[in-house]
Amino acid sequence: MFKKNRKKELSLEVIISSESSIKGDLATKGVVRLDGTINGNIKADWLIVGETGIVKGDVVSRRVVIDGTIKGNITSEETVEIKSKGAVEGDIFTTKLIISEGAFFDGRSSTKETTHADYKDILPLEHKANQA
Repeated sequence: MFKKNRKKELSLEVIISSESSIKGDLATKGVVRLDGTINGNIKADWLIVGETGIVKGDVVSRRVVIDGTIKGNITSEETVEIKSKGAVEGDIFTTKLIISEGAFFDGRSSTKETTHADYKDILPLEHKANQA
């Protein structure tokens, strides 16, 4: 039988090729793969900026992976990852920030602390040992 409350999986919703350029804001559910240029703000579940991708605007997303360039502020609920060829000029607000060797970051970062509620499904080590 089908479950009514199955968690919706993320799917690649938008692909912007390296020859494409968009002027304006982009808002979508799902994953955005950017290899072209966007002059505007982006709001998506996930954003993947390829090596040739350029964002000139602010980004709001659950997860952001940057191998290209973002010139603007990034707000992420989960993770921002700047790969070795990635560049960010702007402030980053996230829970987890990963900056690879060789990456460029010019701005301020602010990471919020995760709460115990974020890990409610993980049992403490002592509790697991007592059950064995």
